[in-house]
Order: sequence, then C-alpha cells, then structure tokens
Amino acid sequence: MTEKLLNPQKLLRPLSTRPWPERWLTRLLGAALAAAVYRLCLPWDLRNHADTPGSIIETTPVSGPGVIVLAVLLLALAAYFGHRDALAWPLLVVAVPPVTLMYVSFRTHADAPDADPWALAWAFFALLISAGALVAAGVARSFREERADDGWVVRAHQL
Repeated sequence: MTEKLLNPQKLLRPLSTRPWPERWLTRLLGAALAAAVYRLCLPWDLRNHADTPGSIIETTPVSGPGVIVLAVLLLALAAYFGHRDALAWPLLVVAVPPVTLMYVSFRTHADAPDADPWALAWAFFALLISAGALVAAGVARSFREERADDGWVVRAHQL
C-alpha cells in the first residue's frame, strides 16, 4: 500500500489527469503549506521597532535567513505546482496565501493610514512573490515529460 502512496511518478503526474478530490486537496495542501512557511519564516508584526525605548534607531524584525528560507521554499513549492498543474495555479496556490497574510499583518499593525508606507511595501512584495512563483512555475513546466491538455493557457502560448 505504501508503495502506491509514495510512488514518485504519481507525485509528479499532472493534476489534470487526477480525480477532482485529489486535485483540490493537493491545491489546498499547497496553499496551507505556503501560508505555514510564511508564518514560520516571518514575524507577524513587520513594522520597524526602536532598539530601546526613546531611541531614534530602528531595527527590522525580519531576519535575512528567514527571508532566504521563505524564498527557497516558496520557489520550490511553485516549481512543484508548475510542474504538476496549469500555469495559473501556482500563482493562486503559492503566492496568494503569503501575500494575503502580509496584507492582513500590515493592516492590523498600521499606526496611521497616511503615515506608513505599508501599501507600497505590500505592493512591491506582492509583485515580487507573484513574479517569482510564475517564473519558477514556468521553468518547472518546461521539464514536463508528458504534455497534458491544460486548456486555453497552453494553447495561447503555442500560437
């Protein structure tokens, strides 16, 4: 039984050939994994804080290794879904959960709506995460051995 579950060829087969419950459960698991990776790698409050009370020197709570681990894991997840699914799904599965969590974090910790540049920071990182997911998915998609009919997304690129 475990040979069937852990078969690497089944884990890399296009999702369009799988039954719909498996497709949607895989996508939901991927979205939950992307959200969990974001929550583990970055703190909830992303604002800069003073080193000491009354200090004018601010530090960021975000660490370099946390950002690197987040980027590597999200790119790997996007590559996996890019290899298995239609081209738009990695954007929805991998990029939307972290971007949504970042938006909620910025909105819940905003001091004054006009004083904080959170909207610009959120837009920049949303674009960065989304572009990274699409590029990783596109590159991984080129390594597919069998071509599945993914509908109009693939046919538009073949014209």
